[in-house]
Amino acid sequence: MGNHPGTLDGVPQNHPESAFDRATAVSVAEGGGAVAELDPGWEVGGGILNGGYLMAIAARAALLGSPHPHPVAVSATFLRASAGGPASVSVTSGPAGRTLANGVAVLSTDAGPALTAQVTTATLGEVPVDWSAHPMPAVPAPEACVAALRPDGVPTPGLVQRLDIRFDPATTGWTEGRPAAEPRLRAWMRLSDGREPDPLALLLFADALPPAAYAIGRMGWAPTVQLQVLVRALPAPGWCLVENVNTEVAGGWTDEDCRIWDSTGRLVAQSRQLARLPR
Repeated sequence: MGNHPGTLDGVPQNHPESAFDRATAVSVAEGGGAVAELDPGWEVGGGILNGGYLMAIAARAALLGSPHPHPVAVSATFLRASAGGPASVSVTSGPAGRTLANGVAVLSTDAGPALTAQVTTATLGEVPVDWSAHPMPAVPAPEACVAALRPDGVPTPGLVQRLDIRFDPATTGWTEGRPAAEPRLRAWMRLSDGREPDPLALLLFADALPPAAYAIGRMGWAPTVQLQVLVRALPAPGWCLVENVNTEVAGGWTDEDCRIWDSTGRLVAQSRQLARLPR
């Protein structure tokens, strides 16, 4: 990504043309750390902000004091649901070297700490793939897929309005009363404002699809308890393909594995989370 005014080593801070960059902008606070304004437009329902959106803000704050421009591993624990409004991010820097740096970011609102994140940063570049266990699955082109799904009469969350999501028809049977045999969702994704994907956007994409348990008919809010995102490469411009799958749904808990491929078919991010589900 090219440099422009308001960047930190090429990472956008206040790009005037990007809703995502405006909504995740951070600035240095007096006495250290950072401040941000949480944008209520990135909510997932009931005014509750998306976890990936909050992770992107925490990671952006950690980048302010890092010698490296890209978050490559972010592990967040969510302490409470958050709504729009002012927030602060305290960052405790850890060891830093030529290849990576570490820090801990705590995002807090007026209600108290909302999430704590271990953030590892590095400098990603063009590297060959020696081997991959997860090649990009065969999916119809975005224009042949299904636009973001929402039952009639149910308000569209702000997050869905800010993303262009096209679901693989093979994983949408649950919307027509035909639950699948396995909890798996797959969709093309990009930011609606036309901003190209980067590591910060991948943090958002990793938590942007409905819970994969929807595919087997387990509907309902699934608040994330813990989420780790690994960024493997800089994504190419264009659509990303996001696939979420649960390995077990039981007792009101579920895990979720996510894989993200860019427009060239390169695996650019992976994540794993633990979430609650209605019993």
